[in-house]
Amino acid sequence: MATSSESQKQSFIPEDMTVGFIGAGRMAQAMARGLISTGVIKPRNITASDTDPRMLNYIKELGVHITEDNTQVVERSKLIVIAVKPNVVRLVLKDISRVMSADKVLVSIAAGIPISTIEQELPPKTRVIRVMPNTPALVQAAASVLAPGTGVLPGDSELVQELLQCIGICEAGSEKLLDAVTGLSGSGPAYAFAAIEALSDGGVKMGLPRDLAIKLAAQTLLGAAKMVLETKKHPGQLKDEVCSPGGTTITAMHVLEKGGFRGALIDAVEAATLKARELGSMN
Repeated sequence: MATSSESQKQSFIPEDMTVGFIGAGRMAQAMARGLISTGVIKPRNITASDTDPRMLNYIKELGVHITEDNTQVVERSKLIVIAVKPNVVRLVLKDISRVMSADKVLVSIAAGIPISTIEQELPPKTRVIRVMPNTPALVQAAASVLAPGTGVLPGDSELVQELLQCIGICEAGSEKLLDAVTGLSGSGPAYAFAAIEALSDGGVKMGLPRDLAIKLAAQTLLGAAKMVLETKKHPGQLKDEVCSPGGTTITAMHVLEKGGFRGALIDAVEAATLKARELGSMN
């Protein structure tokens, strides 16, 4: 019987995989929803903690177990996601250090917090992986990059990557890249939302109904992104293919260039990257 390479591909996710989220904010909710909606993790196998009752109520709607006790999250889970603000990461790590064991993997999505800082607060050889995802995990369209710590075992990175690929794309890379990843794809959805809003404002100014303008702007960015990913062409080439000589698009591109459009985006990525580094040095 013929078998495809896809069917032969090894899965690193156990059937009884348990996942815990310390911090139940937007990112944790997005990741949990994505894992549940793809059927990879059952709601009963997810535990979440938070100090904010509102966040716990939101994530509870997914059918997951909730608690205010971070140590309970660790005790109930094989993979623990640290999804709190960078300024409280150390406090959380101190809280859970005594219940961390060698059979668990800890994933941090806290911006700017280096693996070395995390490892210092936990028992020796703790299996730590740092990840920078983004909020489109909510619609299974996340862009994530992971970097393994010194204590990971064979298969740990593959497990985390496979889980994250259920909610988008996930690439493995060096930790030194993660601050730049934060500046680009971590903060990037906000840049895209601002672009959609501005494009729709332009449409409204020119007479389009607001709902139609937003739908057209959003679909245009979605379609352009799919063209880049699926054709493998350089975005500059695709842009040139739309710009007919003397046409409307090249005229519009001239206005964007005069307004510093590309430079502003580059500056935004740089500023967010530097802020991520600053957060890391402060914590």
